[in-house]
Amino acid sequence: MKKKGIAVLLTAAMMILSLSGSVFAKEETEKKELTPLTLNEVAHSIFYAPQYAAIELGYFEEEGIDLTLVTGFGADKTMTALISGEADIGFMGSEASIYTYSGGAANAPVNFAQLTQRAGNFLVARKEMPDFDWTDLKGTEVLGGRKGGMPEMVFEYILKQKGLDPATDLSINQSIDFGSTAAAFTSGQGDYTVEFEPAGTLLELEGTGYVVASLGVDSGYVPYTAYCAKSDYMEKHPDALQGFTNALQKGLDYVNSHSPEEIAEVISPQFVETDLDTITAIVNRYQSQDTWKENLIFEESSFELLQDILESAGELPQRAPYDALVNTEFAENSAS
Repeated sequence: MKKKGIAVLLTAAMMILSLSGSVFAKEETEKKELTPLTLNEVAHSIFYAPQYAAIELGYFEEEGIDLTLVTGFGADKTMTALISGEADIGFMGSEASIYTYSGGAANAPVNFAQLTQRAGNFLVARKEMPDFDWTDLKGTEVLGGRKGGMPEMVFEYILKQKGLDPATDLSINQSIDFGSTAAAFTSGQGDYTVEFEPAGTLLELEGTGYVVASLGVDSGYVPYTAYCAKSDYMEKHPDALQGFTNALQKGLDYVNSHSPEEIAEVISPQFVETDLDTITAIVNRYQSQDTWKENLIFEESSFELLQDILESAGELPQRAPYDALVNTEFAENSAS
């Protein structure tokens, strides 16, 4: 009986070890099955909160994606990384893909997911102006954005909508690097500056600037930023792109259903240099102006509005066909 009991115990132990080994092997297999994917983002900004929520909440891993995030610091650099193959996906203003297509580039990047539906920058003045009107910019100097970039074109689009001529009614300084305008403003350059967050809020906290207008509110719904990939990558790796898009949709669902405090807590590891209260204030500012879409579908009407803005800025010699530069299949699948 004793020998039989020992045999039973040994058999049970072996079964437990076998099951443990199977679980371990399964976990290792699942890790190995993650698809590596490099995303190059135009800037690292709280404006893109749904993306960071998806990262921090593990949605990309859930969808089988091992994501590497790189910041390009400018649409030109992000597009170069995408075209050269350093990045699998580029995240920037869709005007970059239109320029690339219009330039006759083979294998032009195709937009497959639109994240933001309003501009993410703000007009900052040197003093509080509760009754600010866009006509107050007449005769002033504004630190603007890169010529041909979405921040600058949306700014000029608003000026024209408000009856101002960007070339004659004010002076727009476009010579300062994207990440250096806030510092230049603090040092005394310009009467106003156009800033993304956290720069706008930080200038307010320092007492050196005050947000007086939202370009996102005054320009209306604009397809400001989208994800794109080269057409050959899209054809060869549809599962990876679908998993990536699914994860983004989960991140979008999260920020559209949670409070600024909850969102800030989740994405705070992405912004260790910014305190939680500031992150919360910025998230609240973006959420309150309806910045993020409910789904990632880049609609044709939005694409045509974008080209209207490019034409208005004198940056589009020929319009590009929607079907050539937009693929909604992945976004439609993730939204269903």
